[in-house]
Amino acid sequence: MLTWLADFAAYVNVLNVLRYITFRTGMATATAFLFVIWFGPAIIATLRLRQGHGQPIRDDGPESHLLTKRGTPTMGGLMILAGLLVSTLLWADLANAYVWVVLLVTLGFGAIGFYDDYLKVTKQSHKGFSGKYRLSIEAAIAVIACIAIAQIAAPPLSNSLALPFLKDVLIHLGWFFIVFGALVIVGAGNAVNLTDGLDGLAIVPVMIAAGTFGFIAYLVGNAIFANYLQIHFVPGTGELAVICGALIGAGLGFLWFNAPPAQVFMGDTGSLALGGMLGTIAVATKHEIVLAIVGGLFVLEASSVIIQVASYKLTGKRVFKMAPIHHHFEKLGWTEPQIVIRFWIIAVVLAMIGLATLKLR
Repeated sequence: MLTWLADFAAYVNVLNVLRYITFRTGMATATAFLFVIWFGPAIIATLRLRQGHGQPIRDDGPESHLLTKRGTPTMGGLMILAGLLVSTLLWADLANAYVWVVLLVTLGFGAIGFYDDYLKVTKQSHKGFSGKYRLSIEAAIAVIACIAIAQIAAPPLSNSLALPFLKDVLIHLGWFFIVFGALVIVGAGNAVNLTDGLDGLAIVPVMIAAGTFGFIAYLVGNAIFANYLQIHFVPGTGELAVICGALIGAGLGFLWFNAPPAQVFMGDTGSLALGGMLGTIAVATKHEIVLAIVGGLFVLEASSVIIQVASYKLTGKRVFKMAPIHHHFEKLGWTEPQIVIRFWIIAVVLAMIGLATLKLR
């Protein structure tokens, strides 16, 4: 919104900084952080008042959760989404179509997660929104987003898949690109959702991934840097760095209240939205496979659930003591801080590997 002030740079020279994505990304980070820090306590108090017993805790989960997490309010993702939205509307170029596509998915997935959280809290049950209907709506939103991305991007990138480590290779997917992109977005949303099980466990890897993809988006959207690194230039995607900056700021603000012992959980409201956002940015920047590397922690969490369910149905035996895998380590006797910090370390290492794909071509 504030980018229009750059038109007056001829009269007020300092306004020229609004033309720079790097400046607006930094301001978006600061704005989102301050927004969440300022309004966070009031939002948490409102959630606690309205939810009563807070998020229902699994009876079959780690015993410590019944003592330490009972009564903690959920839907804290509203804090993140509010800060992200306000900051993005202030600092992003709203004439950029990619910005609106990413916001569509983020808010759409957030609405699905909010309804799911609402059902769980009001019924005090883990059975929220029907999985079948939930995935169907997620898929519909993701398909619309992928169609829009295919229309915005110029050929031959519009319906193609780029491969990391290979500078000139593009796999033309045709209309299957829509299906593939939707799978990436829906998969990312639900993978982050499964990771959100311990205080601070999901939000920090999300911020690490957002920082990584903010950097990637900036490079991919800049013709000079893209040519130097021999990566595919996708005009307009640089503006997505501003949204990633807003997510980092909002995430830091949320972590202030989510740090152990958590005063609030992000719930499906936040985890679905943030995962869907990362997936959409990966599709837009043509770095879908890199997302699987950078977000490898989320892939691991989702895979552990798939393996556990498949193994139990086929053999009647469980591979892990409990899924997702962070609960498996809890059952092994690891403390919550040990699991969370070690998973953060893994997320950092994977982000570094993902960034390495930009140069190793």
